[in-house]
Amino acid sequence: MNVRVLPAVNQIECHPFYQRSKDLEVMKEFNAAPMAWAPFAEGGHDIWNNPVLKAIAEKHGKTVAQVALHWNIQRGVIVIPKSVHADRMIENMDVWDFELDTDDMEKIAPLDTGKTEIFDHYDINLVKLCNTIGR
Repeated sequence: MNVRVLPAVNQIECHPFYQRSKDLEVMKEFNAAPMAWAPFAEGGHDIWNNPVLKAIAEKHGKTVAQVALHWNIQRGVIVIPKSVHADRMIENMDVWDFELDTDDMEKIAPLDTGKTEIFDHYDINLVKLCNTIGR
């Protein structure tokens, strides 16, 4: 062990296109709560028009954003979506009155690309660049 205090929360990129299932298993083993950043994939993959997410949203009378948030919540991932628009804030909080069933979850699973397209933590040049910003 390299540390004496394990993290209570681990904030990771987590959305329908980068699902991080293995990472979630490891965090569960160490009792670290996962928290999603970019739960809407920063608008990537044309998330708002994804036919799978749109169909699930229509089925539940919800929006794609609400489905994406609830999908993470249902998997045990903390979500804190960012918005400056009051109507979106209200929409983002209205995710507690439905459940995604097994069929919904199975339809979302194949959307996983298994990789980030936002910030690759394994790209050492990108990491170095970020470490120089603001210095």
